Amino acid sequence: MSGRSHITSHVLDAATGTPAAGVPVTLAQLDGDGWVTLAEAVTDADGRVSQFGPESVPAGRYRVTFNTEAYFASLGQTAFYPEVQVVFELVEVDAHYHVPLLLSPFAYSTYRGS
Repeated sequence: MSGRSHITSHVLDAATGTPAAGVPVTLAQLDGDGWVTLAEAVTDADGRVSQFGPESVPAGRYRVTFNTEAYFASLGQTAFYPEVQVVFELVEVDAHYHVPLLLSPFAYSTYRGS
């Protein structure tokens, strides 16, 4: 892929204050028959997924799923939330969409990043 993906993500472990490396992440798009997987990735050492799906996607509803169970298992912990799903509307087809996740064993939050 030559340019930055249209949709990217970043996971930070809020309990440790460090990037969450090794989190499996899936990007899907809603179509008439349900969700279609567009990409699968794993966060890098900086907790980022910068090459995630196509460089351009049409307007529509998308879902990013974070496999937090795998991440916490790698730390020897049990996940209260075994996965986190963030569903959002992509409206501005020329804009970059960044979907970050702040994660801890018993809480998470997200926002539209830049």
